[in-house]
Parts: sequence; structure tokens; C-alpha cells
Amino acid sequence: MSTEDYLKDITEIKDMMNKSSRFFSLSGLSGILAGIYAIIGAAIAYYLVSISGREYLILDGKIFNYILIDLAAIAFLSIITAAILSSRKARKNNETLWNGASKRLLTAFLVPLVTGGIYIMIKIFSNHYGLTGSLMLIFYGLALVNASKYTIGNVKYLGYVEIILGLICAIYPGFGFWFWVLGFGVMHIIYGSLIYFKHDR
Repeated sequence: MSTEDYLKDITEIKDMMNKSSRFFSLSGLSGILAGIYAIIGAAIAYYLVSISGREYLILDGKIFNYILIDLAAIAFLSIITAAILSSRKARKNNETLWNGASKRLLTAFLVPLVTGGIYIMIKIFSNHYGLTGSLMLIFYGLALVNASKYTIGNVKYLGYVEIILGLICAIYPGFGFWFWVLGFGVMHIIYGSLIYFKHDR
């Protein structure tokens, strides 16, 4: 067997190991749509607050409840879109959506995200609203970095950006809304576009 054959075999073995340990069927288009959902949701939230005549939210107000519904709708649409488009991409790549790699990816992603979500809710119901946007960005960024070990490695760079935006947001909490739009809206569209043109096409 020639050296080229050995190198070819090694490359094939390496590809098989990567496919078994990483989930490569994340859809860039789902990232773009998630960013669009976030911007539309942010516009709705901005409108709701503006018509309320207040500069801040109160926990027992109807506007606050509407905004929680708004955030839940953004998350729901983003998750459903990611599942549908990733499933389609997985079939195209002759992969299954629910396998060992995707299970590890989901676990690595959800542990910091759920932890952060619970912590944020504790702070909100303790009437500490100031750093909500910052905390959302930081914990989401940590979740992305943690999950990047089991999917496209470039995901970690989006995580780093989200963490940095969250830390800057903590310094300027009065601009939390706009940092949230930048992190969850604009950055998702930019990153999703890069993934789409580099991997999906």
C-alpha cells in the first residue's frame, strides 16, 4: 500500500471520528431567521413600552407580561426553525438529527443556558432588572462556547462575541435593550450568513 493510500485511510478515519463526535448539520439559515425573529420581537417590545408611557417595566404590569410572551415567542420560533432546517440538512448529509453527537451538543448547550435562565428569573422576581440584558447575553455566550465542542467549531466565536457584548452591557446597563438587539439580532444574522455561505451552500 502506498503512502497516499495510508494518508487517504487516515483522513477517512479522522472524518468518521469527527462525524461520530460532532453534529455538523446546524443550519446557517436558522441563525439568520433567529436574528430576524429577535429584531421583530425587540421592535414589538419597544412599541409596547413606548405606548405604556413608562421608561421602565414593573413586574406586575400587563406590558411586562406581554414582553415575557414576546420573548417566549422568539425562543419558540427560533427553536422550531432550527429543528426543522437542521433536520432537513441532516437528511441531505445522510445523518440523523437525534444521535449521540446532537445529544451531547444539546446537553452542553442547555446546562449553562437553563442555569442562566433560572438565575435571571430569580433576579427579576427580586425586582433586580438592571442587568437582565447583560446576563442573557453572557449566559447565552457561555452556552455557545460550551456547545462548540460538539458542533461546528466556529460557533465558539459567536459565543465570545455574545460574552463580550454582555460584559460591556453590564458597564452600560441603560443601553441593555440595544445590546440585546445587537447580540441576539444583528450578530445572529451575520453569523448565520457566514455559516450559510460557507457550509450550507
